[in-house]
Amino acid sequence: MNKMTVKDVDLKGKKVIVRVDFNVPQDDNLNITDDNRIRAALPTIQYILKQQPKKLILMSHLGRPEGQVVESMRLTPIATRLEKLLGQKVLMLDDCVGDKVKNAIEKSSETVVMLENLRFYKEETKNNPDFCKKLADLAEIYVNDAFGTAHRAHASTEGIAKCIKAVAGFLLEKEITYLSKATGNPQKPYVVILGGAKVSDKIMLVENLMNKADTLLIGGGMAYTFLKALGQNIGNSILEKDKLDVAKNIIEKAKQKNVKLLFPVDHLVVKAIDQPETKKVVKDIEDGWLALDVGPETVKQFKDVLAGAKTIVWNGPVGMFEKEEYASGTKAIAECLASLKGATTIIGGGDSAAAVAEFKLEDKMSHISTGGGASLEYLEGKELPGITALADKK
Repeated sequence: MNKMTVKDVDLKGKKVIVRVDFNVPQDDNLNITDDNRIRAALPTIQYILKQQPKKLILMSHLGRPEGQVVESMRLTPIATRLEKLLGQKVLMLDDCVGDKVKNAIEKSSETVVMLENLRFYKEETKNNPDFCKKLADLAEIYVNDAFGTAHRAHASTEGIAKCIKAVAGFLLEKEITYLSKATGNPQKPYVVILGGAKVSDKIMLVENLMNKADTLLIGGGMAYTFLKALGQNIGNSILEKDKLDVAKNIIEKAKQKNVKLLFPVDHLVVKAIDQPETKKVVKDIEDGWLALDVGPETVKQFKDVLAGAKTIVWNGPVGMFEKEEYASGTKAIAECLASLKGATTIIGGGDSAAAVAEFKLEDKMSHISTGGGASLEYLEGKELPGITALADKK
């Protein structure tokens, strides 16, 4: 990675402001139901504390308050959880900019300070220059460790980096290191598994990865637009009619580039999503039936290809894994990746990451991206403003 990281700057005695992604799920009583994002930031936070900074100021958003103060979106429960994980006190402030905040940070005997939800200000998402400066005024060094928001040019991800020295945290560095393996010079054979509902969400991803990949395995709802383009009957399965030409074009391009495209050869179908008792495995989908998962023959073909791969990127489940009755294809793929020896397995955030977590296989993957939208854009070959803004290594 050609960007400076926390290891490249002297933090001793400095005020350091870190953009973290603590946008965690909570239940109706505001109890945190999954603290993975907080835990993911700990290596950076603990490293900075070891360098004896004057202050470590953390900032994050939570939810979409859209420029209003929303009581249920305050970061207090997150600060409490962080205290437990760090084993030290965290000063929780009730605002994120202004003289009151500045004074509270100066007077506090605590080293770790948590600012209130950035998105209580509409200036955050608008990347307002004055708001950027107010955030920058709180510290001398800025660290971005929030990969999940790096594709957004917001005040706390991009604007602030123009005002003070800006470097990457360890989580951001790890994301770039792994994702660039998939887009830069991947070890071959290189296989990409693509799923999810829509072709339209993945067009740029397919086009970019086709330049590097040897094989694309296509499942999920998006497969049926391709199968329809190939003249197959897909019954009532999900179809983007306006993307049939795009699908044909991708099939043609794959031929020209000598990239193998594999589609489902059998399907788990039902009469309706809420009628799992009607499910059966078929090769040809009749009218009135809807495909919700890949069949066992498809799983076998996919696994045969994956067995020989050295680099694998997985973006999107191959079936409706959220319902147990339709999860077996996605589970089989996850278990296959978990069992591979000597392959780099990169899970591209979002639903694929949720699936791997659901099957409790996180620790068996090389890398699980913490940012769904950000990892998608990175794999599409786009520049992420939150990364571009950081200082380059000399």
